[in-house]
Amino acid sequence: MKTVLQIIEEAGGLTNAECISVENEPWMRLVIEVLPERGPDGHIVVSVAHYGEQNGDAMRDPEMLFEVVEEVGREPEFWPFYFRNDYAAVEQWSRRRDKAENLHSLPKRTHDFEQFAKLWDRNLREQGFLEAFRRRACGQAELFRNSDSERSS
Repeated sequence: MKTVLQIIEEAGGLTNAECISVENEPWMRLVIEVLPERGPDGHIVVSVAHYGEQNGDAMRDPEMLFEVVEEVGREPEFWPFYFRNDYAAVEQWSRRRDKAENLHSLPKRTHDFEQFAKLWDRNLREQGFLEAFRRRACGQAELFRNSDSERSS
């Protein structure tokens, strides 16, 4: 998820980028959230989702949860462990802990999630979500500069 990682880094990094929403017509809105809870292996969790709407309800198409594994001197890795698509009524886990804190893992599903995430990341880049984020961030900076100059006038 290099595109998502780049957006997170440009938004201030994992510790500062709590929720990022990127509009990029004609594509569905992209939302990247750093969640407060830890993943099944104890790492920071990032939700990546496209949101549409049906009958006034927000619909994920899809949402994936990733643990972000950070090691000194290496680029962070995104380990997918959850997939949901509200339109298709699909919700799947590849790793999770039960009530006794035992880890359950489905290696084939993890592999499938990893393959989907690579394809999705390539699509996000090709569809221009990084550029849309940069335009959004630029527009917000311009808005803040304009409001600051209005106050000082």
